[in-house]
Amino acid sequence: MGRVVTIPYSPRPLQRELHRNRKRFTVLVCHRRFGKTVWGINELLKDACTKVCKNYRGAYLAPLLKQAKQVAWDYLKEYAGAIPGASFNESELRCDLPNGARIMLLGADNPDAIRGMYLDGVVLDEVAQMPRNLWGQVIRPLLSDRDGWCVFIGTPKGHNFFWEQYQRGLAGDDPEWMSRMFRASETALIASSELASARKDMTEEEYAQEYECSFTAAILGAYYGKLLALADADKRICRIPYESTSRVNTYWDLGISDAMTIWFVQQVGKEIRFIDYYESSGAGLDHYIQVLDRKGYLYGDHFAPHDIKVRELGSGKSRLEIARGLGLSFKIAPNIGVMDGINAARMILSRCWFDSERCRHGLEALRQYRSEYDEKKRIFSSQPLHDWTSHAADAFRMFAVSWQEQATREFHHVQSIANYNPLDGLQQQATSYDVFGEAR
Repeated sequence: MGRVVTIPYSPRPLQRELHRNRKRFTVLVCHRRFGKTVWGINELLKDACTKVCKNYRGAYLAPLLKQAKQVAWDYLKEYAGAIPGASFNESELRCDLPNGARIMLLGADNPDAIRGMYLDGVVLDEVAQMPRNLWGQVIRPLLSDRDGWCVFIGTPKGHNFFWEQYQRGLAGDDPEWMSRMFRASETALIASSELASARKDMTEEEYAQEYECSFTAAILGAYYGKLLALADADKRICRIPYESTSRVNTYWDLGISDAMTIWFVQQVGKEIRFIDYYESSGAGLDHYIQVLDRKGYLYGDHFAPHDIKVRELGSGKSRLEIARGLGLSFKIAPNIGVMDGINAARMILSRCWFDSERCRHGLEALRQYRSEYDEKKRIFSSQPLHDWTSHAADAFRMFAVSWQEQATREFHHVQSIANYNPLDGLQQQATSYDVFGEAR
């Protein structure tokens, strides 16, 4: 006979309903203080204790491993600690249960550490802050061996991958998927007086996003959000054909274990057209050169940040030299401050057009690229937040500063032509010439 163990968790009615009615792929859009993290940990724990299988593996995944520890580790220890024989590995952030099951805390900031395992169930918390390719390239394959399940939970931050998954669950054409939205005005979990007080201290956009689950509210601290909204209103985000007679310049952000990103840009008349975008991680330069070849564009110049010249300890060569050996020559983008580069990007955005499909992921990264918020001082930092959006934004910044430098060079060239007087040399020569042959 099994032993009855009481876990110190009393789910709210909405949480209890979700425990009973979850599907294999469930998308939960929740207002702040809904209790989504507590629900997610207990859903994993319930499944680990009741599912009949050998060596159950469950995972709670946050955008950052540090964030997973701060948000969920204490909850996991509190609720799983009531189970006799449960043990906890603090350094690896995992809980081992006496039936052989294991629940792990993981971070989306290190996808290579996740590959290679299998998962019976996973909770992705704050999905809007995770890279889009994490699902298709890392998480989804881990669920195939054991018919595993996934819950996507979070608060909206624009029309991104989280929004797409929410729409997929709403469609109702796949019996494995479901979506639910929980607004603060509807759940009654937060007192109306507290909501009214919060509304006084927040902008309408902030309140709509955090408490009313709005996917269209502006992202707090975003550098390019309003400019891209204007581009959308001007219909500059649309399907853009490749002009085969115009050369394509590429602008790169170079990562090692991080993502490496490329923007593909053409100028047609006065329009700056972003016709394509590519991002991947964990691959060498030869992979990206093959990507360029497969796309088949007529290329012009390729621009990279200045750190491409740094020599690697292993080979003693810089990636600039490695790329040149593979047949790709880079130009070095101007090395100016990050905020100066962001300002250059803001200035040029009004002239930019983006292909809505091929640049979708890059565009979403630009929409969410934002300054870091200092919780203690309650102010925005003077530096951007480094997360999955940084790579696309850094490559876009390489475009902006390179374009600015080229425009400045062309301006000075035009000015020098405008100020040129063909008689200047003759006048100087006439002044110093002595018709009598005597030097003055």
